[in-house]
Amino acid sequence: MQHSSTDTSQDRAMNSFKLLKLIVLFLVTLVIMKFFSSSNKGRVKINSKIMDTDTNIFWWNNYTPDPDNWDAPKEPPKAGKNLVKKIIKKEPEPNPEEPHNLDSPVEPKEAKKKPVIENVKKEPEPIIEEEIEIIEVPVKPSTGPLRLVHLDLKGAAPKVSYLKQIFPLFSSLGAHGILIEYEDMFPYEGELEILKSPFAYSVEDIEEIKTLANLNKLELIPLMQVFGHLEFVLKHEKYAHLREVPKYPNSLNALAPDSLPLLKHMLKQILKRHPEARFFHIGADEVYELGESEDSKRWLEKNNGDVGALYLSHVSNVCHLVTEMRPGMKMIFWDDMIRKISVPTLQNSDVPKLAFPMIWNYNPQIDMQSLAKLLEKYRDAGFLGVWFASSFKGTSGVDQRWTPLKHHLDNHLSWLKVMDSMDKYPSLTFQGIAITGWQRYEHFTRLCELLPVAIPSLAVCLQTLKYGSFNEEAVKAVHHILGCNINLDPNICEGSGSFVGAEIYHKVRKIHTELQSSIDSMMTDHFLRGSLSNYLRKYNFANPRNLRQFKTKLRKLQDDWESMLETFRKEMEAIFYPDTVEEWMEDNVNEQMTKLRSMVQDTERIYDLDGRKKNLNA
Repeated sequence: MQHSSTDTSQDRAMNSFKLLKLIVLFLVTLVIMKFFSSSNKGRVKINSKIMDTDTNIFWWNNYTPDPDNWDAPKEPPKAGKNLVKKIIKKEPEPNPEEPHNLDSPVEPKEAKKKPVIENVKKEPEPIIEEEIEIIEVPVKPSTGPLRLVHLDLKGAAPKVSYLKQIFPLFSSLGAHGILIEYEDMFPYEGELEILKSPFAYSVEDIEEIKTLANLNKLELIPLMQVFGHLEFVLKHEKYAHLREVPKYPNSLNALAPDSLPLLKHMLKQILKRHPEARFFHIGADEVYELGESEDSKRWLEKNNGDVGALYLSHVSNVCHLVTEMRPGMKMIFWDDMIRKISVPTLQNSDVPKLAFPMIWNYNPQIDMQSLAKLLEKYRDAGFLGVWFASSFKGTSGVDQRWTPLKHHLDNHLSWLKVMDSMDKYPSLTFQGIAITGWQRYEHFTRLCELLPVAIPSLAVCLQTLKYGSFNEEAVKAVHHILGCNINLDPNICEGSGSFVGAEIYHKVRKIHTELQSSIDSMMTDHFLRGSLSNYLRKYNFANPRNLRQFKTKLRKLQDDWESMLETFRKEMEAIFYPDTVEEWMEDNVNEQMTKLRSMVQDTERIYDLDGRKKNLNA
């Protein structure tokens, strides 16, 4: 009996131990299952990326931060960052507490709504791909105010091969986007084909420009003039009847029956090529002679002579054209035409709900009091936000050849003061600033500074905006990126320079500072002044003994310039189209070189005559 009792106790202990092992094994299994369940919960693989539906995040396996991006994460995104947006195919519920930063102005009620992008912050739900569309949202350079580089293509439009090199530079300097003013460089098709330049970009070029912008995290914003500055359209006989004043090709007669259909056709083609665009700039500045056409006069007679209301009526019509084709599009327009329009007139228009004014001022010293009054006015009129516009070139002289660095630096220092004051206008969201680079004052005027010549100025302006002043840090950044040192006093970037187009920069400077002066210096020679007058050259009359004193020196001067200009022309042709090269050389080089060549030719011809008598039959 004693043996049997012992066996029973041992059996019971072993059974208890086995049961304990089973319980532990069961608990461990539960923990493992829970771990794998939670780690895979709500995730779906999309184009080699994994979307976590609990946190709405794309996880990049090879994420590298952008050091020049204000808002780029410094490490792979973590839970709760909300870096991805879903397209929800339903009407969004209004959220009065949501901030207005970069939100669209209120659309017309009749506009058809497209799928709305919104941040999904509610509790996670199971993903069913048939019910929800997941898209890859392009990485935005900034969620705050944008810094745009303006490309004015109505003159000296760069080849796409140069844009391929210059877009990375824009990005590294701190730009978030490109405001691209196509004018006649857009590849208009069909009956609009006559609008495009012989050297206009092709459709393939536009696609490459978009790809380049996307690769460099630059948001593209198209600009198309719709009222003033339509010279590139109204110069054609086919559209001359749409001028506000028959003699001048500047401004459109907005009330002519064919005007809005023409604009709609143009807008449709540009919008078709830019389905990714969030903003569209409609220009609408400097509408000279507005109100002088017979159509306008009749309209004004019925509307108390209010030219401002006439202007707003057309801008409103254009905005509606755009939103009909692209619901949700945010419009921008230059503000100069509304500066003198009364607040009640602005309030009676729907323009404040449809578009953002872009306040432009290119002066080194901005009148802060006057600008504050404009901001107050636009706030009171009901605008939801404003853009600013500074300049890095093309605003200091209609024929400016060499960009004045300090002029443009001071302009940006002034704008920084304005930006610091924006807290006074909480209902008026600061959308961003366009750093304009005008290439012509208008379609019919000569070229301003070439883009490569103004790169140091652009670098100074962008870095000043980035750092809040042109401080030591900004100076070092410009030197690091451009490979040359900014010197404001002699107005140069000293050093060889490593930026694309540096060769043109240095040769334009040489032409600007030395071509005319070298010829003028030669003209101070005692023997040349005495032996090469216009009269003596006309009759081939000079003493070869006197001519030999400067003949060799004069020939060397020509040869040196010819050699340099031959290289310069090749460098220009690599960046610009033939019409630009011809125009720039004609306006900046040919007159001086023609004079120099003629002097050399006459000197050598008369020298070979060996001092013969005056040839009155010459």
